[in-house]
Amino acid sequence: MQEALRHRLIYGSLMLIGLLVCLWLDRQVEVWTDSADRPGGVGLVHNAEGDFGLAGTGILAMMIVILPIGTIELVRLLSAERITPYKSIAVAGTTLLSLHAFMTQFGFFQPMAASSLALIIVAVMIAAALRQAWHRQAHQAMAHMAGTVLSVLYLGGLCWFLMALRVKHSRDPNGFQGSTAALVMILLVVKSTDIGAYFGGKTLGRHKLIPWLSPGKTWEGLFFGLLTAALVSLACTRIWSDHLNTFHSIPKALLMGVVLGAVGQAGDLLESLIKRDAGVKDSGRLVPGFGGVLDLIDSPLLAAPFAYLLFSLL
Repeated sequence: MQEALRHRLIYGSLMLIGLLVCLWLDRQVEVWTDSADRPGGVGLVHNAEGDFGLAGTGILAMMIVILPIGTIELVRLLSAERITPYKSIAVAGTTLLSLHAFMTQFGFFQPMAASSLALIIVAVMIAAALRQAWHRQAHQAMAHMAGTVLSVLYLGGLCWFLMALRVKHSRDPNGFQGSTAALVMILLVVKSTDIGAYFGGKTLGRHKLIPWLSPGKTWEGLFFGLLTAALVSLACTRIWSDHLNTFHSIPKALLMGVVLGAVGQAGDLLESLIKRDAGVKDSGRLVPGFGGVLDLIDSPLLAAPFAYLLFSLL
């Protein structure tokens, strides 16, 4: 127990430092490439909303590193149930989706964004079919194709929303503008839900949430987790009010926290279901005390599309 706690403290701190460095570099690149405020200057990014700095470089670099590892872990989990995705095609597909989201900030790319997104998905299907045909056998062809597409959509598709949140710009000056603060808020809200649920469940937990899937989770823990998420969301909107100008009212900020916290818990249960089906405890052993990449990013990934919707609507 003490060794596991020591691993969590050491590796958790290292990962936090690495994340903060990536986010800082991401923000600095955006500032360095945005000369719109200078006399006669324009930003590097030109689109219908105006001229801006280049956003998302740090996030893209981080995704290029962790997505292949996460994809290989997911392929291993799916293979336990004879759903065998092609690793190389799945890795290429997830990387292309992240790059696609990054490119949506450029005006010249926006008219072709929808068609190119569909093209990537279709290309993954065709590539999997051609890979199967290369071996001149039809056995498990659908399992290979379906598993490859599922891997790409689960990881690449959800990461698309994280990147899109970072590079999003609104024509309305009072609308949501992508920032590193938005991503930090999502991570803090989702992870604080886990912390609140853990301590709330340990202290007052009596009624099991889903005992056959996750015996440690309780309804009391879920309540305290969502309460923590709401308070953290409110704190983030007050601290970064200039970057999160979408949320001017307290009810909206609290709603954001509750929704993201609940979805994050659902994402955790979803991966628990996949791991239970595969007969493993963790998705991998990359990070001692934490497990694999999927164990780290499952909750933020599922929360990303809901966050994108709420930021856009609220």
